[in-house]
Amino acid sequence: MSADTVAELGNLRRDSLPARVPEVDDAQDKKAQAKQRSAEAKRLRPRRAPWRSPLTRRILLVNVLVLVVPILGLLHLDQYRQSLIRSELDAMVTQARTFSLALGSTAIRDGQNGQQVLSHESIRQLMRVLLGGTGVRARVFSRDGQMVGDSFLLSGPGGQVKVIELPPPDQGSPLVRYISEIYDLLFEGLTGRFNAPLYKENPIQRAADYSEVLAALRGDAVGTVWADQDGGLLLSVAVPVQRYRQVLASLMITKDGGDIEQAVRDRRHDVLIVFGIALTVTIFMSFYLSRTIASPIRKLAEAAERVRLGNAGGNGIPDLQSGNDEISDLASALKDMTTTLQDRLVAIEAFAADVAHEIKNPLSSLRSAVETVARIEDPSQQKKLMAIIVDDVQRLDRLISDISDASRLDAELARSESETLDIGRLLQAMIEVHKAGSGEHGPHFSLLLPDKEKLEVNGIELRLGQVFRNLLANAISFSPKDGLIALAARRERDAAGRPWITVTVSDEGPGLVEQKLEAIFDRFYTERPEGEKFGTHSGLGLSISRQIVEAHGGEIFARNREKDGGKTGAIFTVRLPAE
Repeated sequence: MSADTVAELGNLRRDSLPARVPEVDDAQDKKAQAKQRSAEAKRLRPRRAPWRSPLTRRILLVNVLVLVVPILGLLHLDQYRQSLIRSELDAMVTQARTFSLALGSTAIRDGQNGQQVLSHESIRQLMRVLLGGTGVRARVFSRDGQMVGDSFLLSGPGGQVKVIELPPPDQGSPLVRYISEIYDLLFEGLTGRFNAPLYKENPIQRAADYSEVLAALRGDAVGTVWADQDGGLLLSVAVPVQRYRQVLASLMITKDGGDIEQAVRDRRHDVLIVFGIALTVTIFMSFYLSRTIASPIRKLAEAAERVRLGNAGGNGIPDLQSGNDEISDLASALKDMTTTLQDRLVAIEAFAADVAHEIKNPLSSLRSAVETVARIEDPSQQKKLMAIIVDDVQRLDRLISDISDASRLDAELARSESETLDIGRLLQAMIEVHKAGSGEHGPHFSLLLPDKEKLEVNGIELRLGQVFRNLLANAISFSPKDGLIALAARRERDAAGRPWITVTVSDEGPGLVEQKLEAIFDRFYTERPEGEKFGTHSGLGLSISRQIVEAHGGEIFARNREKDGGKTGAIFTVRLPAE
């Protein structure tokens, strides 16, 4: 093998391959992937009907439980009934006293021996005149316990004609009455019937049959509540009939308590109607609230499912900004997260393609050298080929190390804890290390720091140190012999008044290509000085530095030093948020 062949093989390492490794168009793999996506699409979570939604059921249950409170209040209507009974008894006492005064002035006459005598006929006539059509029944008992008058008997005690008040005619449809009866029975079963003694009326009535009458004959006015045979209320009041403070009889008036029961029943019906209306509104509002909450969440879940299956065009997350609530905030956060993940996936794919391309170069050179060295017998040419193989292996080792560092950088930055760092002290320590390692004609270093200002930032010392080491190593490689590398750090504020720490690293090298000031931060981009051995650098240093600085909320950029219209070196600037 000629020397020209070996030289040509050495130059093979510098040949550029395509920027991306073409993907293998395998029809079988694509068909299998499409089939898998179709199967996963069939396993999408089924969309629930509104009435089957657990969220709807919970909202409905909570709202209905709130409505149960007024229904439970119906159990305490007994106090309302008691107040109506007291009011009615007070009114009956007043009515009975008025009637008693009338009886005392017109139905009592002076008898022989100066005694006061009741006129039974006058009592009956006065009852018919004063109580006719009022619905109130009056009975008068003499001191010997005999009943001497009853407003419901037209011919005196034991009479044949008795006045009975007929119940009101039925009103409303049979269905309404049936529902009303069921409703009353339900609440009577819950609360129990009104606890009152059962009213009994003997054919021949005497004062001893009624405790309130006996109390009235002793001069007291007493009211009593009875329960009739149908479970209704019967109110009774007894007052003394007297003249000149002498009790001659007892007047007992009774009245049906149906008005009170009807008032309580009406109150129950009113509450029931209000409950029915409130329940209807609550059900509709619960479904509306559930739809307002569950529908956007369901859309977000379906969108997330589509993103998971890779069927979402663009971002895939619906825009719910019009809601201006927590759900729209969730949608916005999910959208940003999805965009970040998609950008990260695109970056990973690009990184993988770049890695494959960069590794392909030394591998191709290495394979050619290995295949060639086996076919030649010239020891000098074999030695040259083995040197090429060693260089390619070292280049692969550097590439793999730098790629490994770049790939785990994001995870390490996320896990590591930040701390307060003094940038001035960090730069001083680095300069001391580089001064100790520079040769006789190595570059000189200078550091300019403010006297009294603090140069503190919140960050990860190891990674920020890596940034400045990369910049110093880059400046050293481009600096001429006995050149000056100047470092400076200062504290400044931006237009919004936020404090920043700005660090500059400048050299006296050939400077940068103006069109490449941004490209130098791309992965695997290399622009090395003339005469430097090929493959010494992987082209990841500045890319990793930008990644670290941006993770700390800062920025890094480059420009040329200019003097008299010519380039006199390069300046790299790092800006970090001050502590």
